[in-house]
Amino acid sequence: MLDSLFKPKSAAVIGASSKELSIGNRVIKNLIDFGFKGDIYPINPKADEIRGLKAYKSIMECPDNIDVVHMVIPAKFVPQAMEDCGKKGVKNVIINSGGFSEIGPEGEAIEKDFLATADQYGIRVLGPNCQGIINTDPDIRAYCNFTFTMPDPGYISIVALSGGVAEVIHQAFSQMGVGTRIYASNGNACDVTIPDIIDYLGEDDGTRVIVTYVEGLRDADTFMRVATKVAAKKPILAMKAGRTMEGAKAAASHTGGLAKEDIATDLIFKKAGILSFRDEGELIQAAAGFATQPIPRGNRVGIITNTGGPAVIATDIMVAAGLTLPPLSEKTRQLLAGTLYPEASVHNPIDVLATGTADHYRACMDAMMADDDFDCVFINFVTPFFVDNESIARQIVKVSQQQKKPIICNLMTDRRQWTQVVKILQDGGVPCFALPGEAARAMAALVHYNDIRTREIGEVQTFDDIDKARGAEIMAAARKDGKSNLSAAEVYGILKAYNIPTAGWQMATDAETAEKAASQIGYPVVIKADAASILHKSDVGGVAVNLPDAAAVREAVAKMQQAFSDDDDLRFFVQQYLPDGLELIMGAKAEEGLGHAVMFGIGGVFVEIMKDVVFNLTPVTSGEARQMLASIKGAPLLEGARGKKGVDQDKLVEIIQRLSQLLIDLPAIREMDLNPLMAFEDRVFVVDARISI
Repeated sequence: MLDSLFKPKSAAVIGASSKELSIGNRVIKNLIDFGFKGDIYPINPKADEIRGLKAYKSIMECPDNIDVVHMVIPAKFVPQAMEDCGKKGVKNVIINSGGFSEIGPEGEAIEKDFLATADQYGIRVLGPNCQGIINTDPDIRAYCNFTFTMPDPGYISIVALSGGVAEVIHQAFSQMGVGTRIYASNGNACDVTIPDIIDYLGEDDGTRVIVTYVEGLRDADTFMRVATKVAAKKPILAMKAGRTMEGAKAAASHTGGLAKEDIATDLIFKKAGILSFRDEGELIQAAAGFATQPIPRGNRVGIITNTGGPAVIATDIMVAAGLTLPPLSEKTRQLLAGTLYPEASVHNPIDVLATGTADHYRACMDAMMADDDFDCVFINFVTPFFVDNESIARQIVKVSQQQKKPIICNLMTDRRQWTQVVKILQDGGVPCFALPGEAARAMAALVHYNDIRTREIGEVQTFDDIDKARGAEIMAAARKDGKSNLSAAEVYGILKAYNIPTAGWQMATDAETAEKAASQIGYPVVIKADAASILHKSDVGGVAVNLPDAAAVREAVAKMQQAFSDDDDLRFFVQQYLPDGLELIMGAKAEEGLGHAVMFGIGGVFVEIMKDVVFNLTPVTSGEARQMLASIKGAPLLEGARGKKGVDQDKLVEIIQRLSQLLIDLPAIREMDLNPLMAFEDRVFVVDARISI
């Protein structure tokens, strides 16, 4: 547990300073100004007092049982200071100084030195090169940090390696009038990690929502394990940096090329149940909603407005995000028609008009809270000078505090004039946003978290009709031969070992054996050139389809022999031709420390152009596999469209899970393409496949 770090009863600062413009002075000032409930010990060998507090020559002169020590001293002095802290029985050290592993080998050696000492004495270290922590709990009031945002108490906790981003987020909440709970920026994270802190916040009753910013995951497996556990109890909102970073190497296969360079982090967030954001503004706004509002039970939203246009904007955004606007029930409609002004629009959205009163708003909110057809309530509230806006605000607060269904408010006002209205809503915990789009996206985030929390995970199916030994044997032989790309026979041998259905096939060495194979498979057939140098066969004339007879087979082989005359290992893959199916793609890409990212989507020769694919990390459960099918834009094609029948989705789910088991058993697979799979109403076949190791 990290209680003594986040709930300290005493704090010392090694490197405390009388200089106003110094971190060693600022930490002392922040502790005092924030009203820290514990004891504060400035440590400076040359000062008698700092900011009115007695200064100590060294940590050894301070009273015992110190929970937190800040070190604001040059890196070279930290190892000895850590030794002194160990002898003194200090529980936690926050190293604000820089000059450690982030600068290279010399700093890394110093970091290893003090870490060994900390481990010897059981000291937990936050940092180095970090800001520190803040806890707004009225019984703690710990500002063990050198930043400047003085937060109000709230329910949002923030954790990030980057102090700059963490402080930007923290300041944004403060400017919105939204309180926070615990703040932690751990810099180099040499000891206390992001997963450690998330795990702690998961058990903290005062934290309702966790906001995190990551620039990379050092221990992705631990992060995913901890985040999965915590996200099941309370929402984690995350943003990752570096999504457009240049320099990623182009991958050879379809799957590798379609997987973004940050795909692993995205998939960790997805599998763990974390809400992922690409914009810090949207993340902040969503967190404000989670801080005070209950989680909706579904995606059905009721809108109450006193102005038309903003409600239309909000409606468009929410519907695009998957929310729905059910009509008012006849009972609700009749009730409100007798309560609102005759000119009011008694539909969904309900327009109470600019002249709508507090009673009108209350009647609409009560009706939607009582109506089981609505899961959440969205309010557009402009503040005309000719109504009692403060009374309207009070009624919104009263209903919000019932905590029956979430309320999000788009407050359109001059906040300098209507200060009391703003204060009533903020003090009442109603999330208020100036723009309808901001409010709508915050509402959508609440709904999406419910989707995640209630999603059907299903089971990881283990198939007992596979030949794991045969798959391993093929892989071992290929590795012994130094291959990086498996031959068609090896690829299809592995698929057969895992009972993944393929179109009938045989290998041939020339036109004669190709003709013999085709006659045994049955016409029409497909001929594919097979050689280690040929990756995308269709791009270089290595595929001939719908060959109806022996003459066509001989002609196709002759053309390929001429085209690929430089390939000594050229062979020919003869396969049953299966027209008129829906072309799909499955694949996989190895992710270091995480297994593989499994891909599914619309396949064929235009897969890189359409990019209608989704990914999931192994092991893929039945629920995750089914969600992959539903998540692509082309999902309606799987159901059947434009006169074509739907495809066997149960078989697709099974193949995804078989592929997942194959990848777990054969981790040396680097990339894999099954493109296309031909899907029919009652069967699915792989008709082209490639594996690199």
